[in-house]
Amino acid sequence: MNKGELVDRIAQRATVTKKQADAVLSAAIETIMDAVADNDKVTLVGFGSFERRHRKEREGRNPKTGEKMAIPETYVPAFSAGKLFKEKVAPK
Repeated sequence: MNKGELVDRIAQRATVTKKQADAVLSAAIETIMDAVADNDKVTLVGFGSFERRHRKEREGRNPKTGEKMAIPETYVPAFSAGKLFKEKVAPK
């Protein structure tokens, strides 16, 4: 499912226009990205949590030459699925 299809389904379920659904979805995504970039954890109970994680410097290899190289430390976005989401995906 792409963003357009998601907007269509949101509009249908919430009985709003596609334009309104797109605006709300875009605002929600931007707000989550801004919060995570500011090192805030965003928790949506039942769905999951978004957070920023630190990745330490590590050694890697250049795939073309096989030469060792240092991969610098960085921050990456992370998502942890909530209990209800996990149960819906893999029912027991």
